[in-house]
Amino acid sequence: MINYNAGDIKRITHSIKVHQYAKLIGECENLNDETQFILESSAILHDIGIKNCEIKYNSTSGKLQEKEGPIVASEILTSLNYSKKYIEKINHHISNHHSYNNIDSLSLQILIEADFLVNLEEESSSKEVQNNVYNKIFKTKTGKELMKKIYGI
Repeated sequence: MINYNAGDIKRITHSIKVHQYAKLIGECENLNDETQFILESSAILHDIGIKNCEIKYNSTSGKLQEKEGPIVASEILTSLNYSKKYIEKINHHISNHHSYNNIDSLSLQILIEADFLVNLEEESSSKEVQNNVYNKIFKTKTGKELMKKIYGI
């Protein structure tokens, strides 16, 4: 991810921050090792499609990221000798991390919560937006606790 986004400090640090929150939440929610591995791999690569979206569509929309991300992620993960099974699971997370009505696993829920923890800060969101996200998106005990402590909810 760092090599792919070389020179783009914003995207690199965003992915690292999302990864760290996802790792923390997953560990506190007692994910098994395989699910934790999928979560962390998904978190570090969740926005990997943005560069292609800008080139192809002149846009960074979430839906386009979900479309383009798995293509790039597959190339990276294949080069790292990930199994097809893991690539499919990671790509499922990447292709749904902006689809809040399609959350079908605890690890995807955690990825989305981690992304919001970072996005709310990076976008200097209002208290109203923070409260809405907390009430509509956050489901895990750990994610809710982090929202309360970080954003004073």
